[in-house]
Amino acid sequence: MSSSRYALVTYVRNPVGEFVEKLRRELHPTMPHMPAHLTILPPRELLGSEQAALEFLEEACSHVVPFDVELGGVETFLPTTPTVFIQVKRAAYRMRELHDQLSGKALCCTENWPYIPHLTIMKTEHDEQARAAAVVARERWEKFDGKRQVHVEKLMFVRETDGIWQDVAPLPLGRGQLSSKS
Repeated sequence: MSSSRYALVTYVRNPVGEFVEKLRRELHPTMPHMPAHLTILPPRELLGSEQAALEFLEEACSHVVPFDVELGGVETFLPTTPTVFIQVKRAAYRMRELHDQLSGKALCCTENWPYIPHLTIMKTEHDEQARAAAVVARERWEKFDGKRQVHVEKLMFVRETDGIWQDVAPLPLGRGQLSSKS
């Protein structure tokens, strides 16, 4: 029996997301990818059931007010890992707070690296490939003339089984905030 890992993301379904997905296909066409996303909780195994984790997330997310993040420059996680990403420049603290708040109960785990809010462009197996991709990504990102902002209003609980990621459940932010005003 294969075990599943879970993560929590917010999909980037705007021109920034389209830019990242197109660039990713160009720079690393053989790699299957999830849609462009900001990761709130990196992949982890659950301590309890999927249902318990989902109930915890639904309750916690209902009290989080949606927010905007602004994206900064293209960076890498080299030499730690050959990953190319766009950093979160403004409101990274909101993503860190959300990460910390949601890392409890069934979703608690020891993460391999400190949480750094970012939008992954690509992850490779080789440092040289990441360095070359970072150069191209920086050039393209400098020419991107759209709004470099992501509105975080809905998260997606996702499950990976046998290397395939699937959506489990959408988690809108702020439902508890809205209902308390009526």
